[in-house]
Amino acid sequence: MQPARCAPTTREAPSGARERPWLFGLLIAPEAVVAIGLVNGALSFLLRNEGVDPGRAASIVALLSIPHAIYFLWSPVTDFWMRRRTWLIASSASAALVFLIAFNLPRLSSPSAVWTLFVGACLGVVVAATCGGMMGMLRSETNRRRASSFYQTGSLGFGALAVFLLVSLAGQLSLGELGWIVAALIVLPSLAVLAAPAQPTLSEQSAHATAARIWSEFKSTFLRWKAIPYTLLITAPFCSGAMIGLLPGLARDYGVNATQVAWMNGAGGALLTAAGALVAALIPIRVRAPIAFLLAGLVNAATLAILALGPLRPAVYFTGTVLFLFTIGICYALFTAVALEFLGSSGKSGSSRYAIINSLGNLPVAYMAYIDGRGYAHWGPRGMPGIDAILSAAVAAVLLTHFLVGGRRKRAVAETGSGA
Repeated sequence: MQPARCAPTTREAPSGARERPWLFGLLIAPEAVVAIGLVNGALSFLLRNEGVDPGRAASIVALLSIPHAIYFLWSPVTDFWMRRRTWLIASSASAALVFLIAFNLPRLSSPSAVWTLFVGACLGVVVAATCGGMMGMLRSETNRRRASSFYQTGSLGFGALAVFLLVSLAGQLSLGELGWIVAALIVLPSLAVLAAPAQPTLSEQSAHATAARIWSEFKSTFLRWKAIPYTLLITAPFCSGAMIGLLPGLARDYGVNATQVAWMNGAGGALLTAAGALVAALIPIRVRAPIAFLLAGLVNAATLAILALGPLRPAVYFTGTVLFLFTIGICYALFTAVALEFLGSSGKSGSSRYAIINSLGNLPVAYMAYIDGRGYAHWGPRGMPGIDAILSAAVAAVLLTHFLVGGRRKRAVAETGSGA
């Protein structure tokens, strides 16, 4: 069913030539600084500097990670009242202010500071919803694919930059001064939204008409037969990236020392993943996003097979890890492309629907981390990458068959119809 028709209150969306997909590499930066740079990056280091036990630090990090899994609960607000780009800059500025307050409290580990950081994380993740809604407004399929690559490249790049700055300057600056750095890293990239093409604000004549349009858009995305394979695609085990956080723990089994781990899985790993996300933009647009995503999943699983089948030596670890991190970057960019294809047009509820899709896409990270851990417990160091590779390749192969057969059937029906 097509969404209900309504007239935009402003001019139509700009043409594909003016959509500027590269901007999304900057627009996602505020959320990347919060989620990747601080919460899942430098925070545990900063807490350890305060003398916080690693166990409690892990609990704090887990608490602050919750908003990223449930932000679909409050992200619908970005579909109303203001333009999405206004919401983006407003949420970035608010998050920056809240984090600045938290860093200026006596201790970052105090209950008041932790809950202040939690509020900041809730505000920061709104940026991801607004970016999703804005990407859904892109008319050109080529620009959608490019935006997906820049989106992931910027996320990984700015996250790595934040970790590097906060960790390297922690011994030289006070917490309050580090707070200003966090605030600047959040706010400054968000100003790029001022260069984003204006998008129409869709309004209806009544609240009932607005609700009817939103319900129609949700049905056209989620309540259709084609939604089932897309849902399986984004919640499947391949391309989860769960091994990113587990590879450092495997290093000792392969004879890799701490310094090598720091470079391989730290700054070097971030650059490899960001490079992979950028390279994904070079994949021809004639290759549909689900097909490209599944093929990338098979290649990524093969890189884990190197770790599972090779001898426990540093060279095997370096080879497998480099290839894994590079290909998982490609997978991340193509996941976003799949999410946008699943989403369709943003319409009135694009940010809300994108947030739901993105939240579902985070499920494999959690369950694959558990499964990979069971692999190590039962079969040792080779079992961890091995079980990930086998499960990922098997599911990817099944879904790839579905999408390839489905595509051929569509072409056959189209040719039959045109010949009649």
